[in-house]
Amino acid sequence: MTDKDLQLRSQAYEEVEKYKEKVESDYHRLKYHLMPPVGLLNDPNGFIQFKGIYHLFYQWNPFNTGHGAKFWGHYTSKDLVHWTHEEIALSPSDWFDKNGCYSGSAIEAEGKMKLFYTGNVKDEEGNRETYQCLVESEDGIHFEKKGVVVNLPEGYTPHFRDPKVWQHEGVWYMIIGAQSTDLQGKAVLLSSTDLKDWSCLGDITGSQSEQLGEFGYMWECPDLFQLEDKDVLVISPQGLEAEGMLYNNVFQSGYFVGKLNYETAKMEHGEFTELDRGFEFYAPQTTVDEKGRRLMFAWMGVPDQDEDKQPTIEYNWVHAMTLPRELVLKGEKLYQNPPEELKQLRKNGVIHTGVEISEESTSLADVNGDVVELIVEIKGNNAGSFEINLRNEARVVYNFHEQTVTLERNSYAKQGTEKRQCQLSELKELRIFLDTSSIEVFVNEGEEVFTARIFPSQNDKELLFKAENGTTICTVKKWDLLK
Repeated sequence: MTDKDLQLRSQAYEEVEKYKEKVESDYHRLKYHLMPPVGLLNDPNGFIQFKGIYHLFYQWNPFNTGHGAKFWGHYTSKDLVHWTHEEIALSPSDWFDKNGCYSGSAIEAEGKMKLFYTGNVKDEEGNRETYQCLVESEDGIHFEKKGVVVNLPEGYTPHFRDPKVWQHEGVWYMIIGAQSTDLQGKAVLLSSTDLKDWSCLGDITGSQSEQLGEFGYMWECPDLFQLEDKDVLVISPQGLEAEGMLYNNVFQSGYFVGKLNYETAKMEHGEFTELDRGFEFYAPQTTVDEKGRRLMFAWMGVPDQDEDKQPTIEYNWVHAMTLPRELVLKGEKLYQNPPEELKQLRKNGVIHTGVEISEESTSLADVNGDVVELIVEIKGNNAGSFEINLRNEARVVYNFHEQTVTLERNSYAKQGTEKRQCQLSELKELRIFLDTSSIEVFVNEGEEVFTARIFPSQNDKELLFKAENGTTICTVKKWDLLK
């Protein structure tokens, strides 16, 4: 570890200690989501289960609540529920990463954990250089940088980053989010036999390719994996224009389903589908655990989307991770659900059956709170719409005639409310996870998901149910969630 590395780590830990009391005094600190101890958190990195332990690294700026020269923060867990914040994994201390250890991934090879990340470098005029770098660890706690393994290939701008690495038929592959020199977003494939010498195979797909028209000026945080004998490419394209209910955030995250031809380095795929229909969701990353599950975390935020207006900034921290989610492919559709382990959080269960909801807002005994899991099963309906009001800060509404699901929230960035929607042919179930300042809504066992940050009053813990133009019959289950 270099003197520069030691210095940066020491300065980061000083920030944690300096603001610890202030950060922890914030009511909106989440109870069962991962957050930074101070400063800004963004992309999940290096998600892996290594020697039985889950590791989740993350982009971290400990020095303020804006973006800057990122570290890799580090959490570990045995069960996806109880997490330990470990020592800093990576600091921007070398010539090849002095302006940030940007996003990347982790693999296990030769009995070691190996991290790949993007080293970000800028000169005094702000001109960018980019390097893909290798790190090794024997124990998953102490890390040794091995330096640059991929330089920028021809045909791409220095917006070339976020390596995700996997093995296929004895060969290692790396996919990179990129921008071509004609300013189109691309997913670029590289290959290697030893994880050190890499060959660039070119774009597997991208904006202005044979299968896509204009589709963003930059693609970030790619992830490619197999489910049900199909290949799934997860990507976060920047530069999509809103189309009705689609693409309403500043930047989007979604996936293509198809088949990657490893011989031609091209992927045949279907249409792009957004992973999450809510307000705050970006840069998802997956891994396969020892149970064979494809698990995913994402950043509960979006770049350049009113980040500077979140109330937690007053307490010297901003952003969090989503809950972990298990991915299952049904046809061409990814379903997302919290893993079974999260049921360990449940306390004080309440069940109401045969509840008739009408036009008067209805509260149910012991169905309230600020850190809860709520399951609502629709058993019968002749109403035009059904809604749940969550702490007077957000509403989930299903319109039976228009067949739309809407998440509406009070905007923390401007006056009034704002909403996100998607089309859905029927409503069978809503599973809602509320934390002190977040909401995640899983619709119809993960067919659609809405994620958002909300910032209610500490005193407002009311959950209300309402139907318009008729009645809805439902079963309501509620648990407090406590670690």
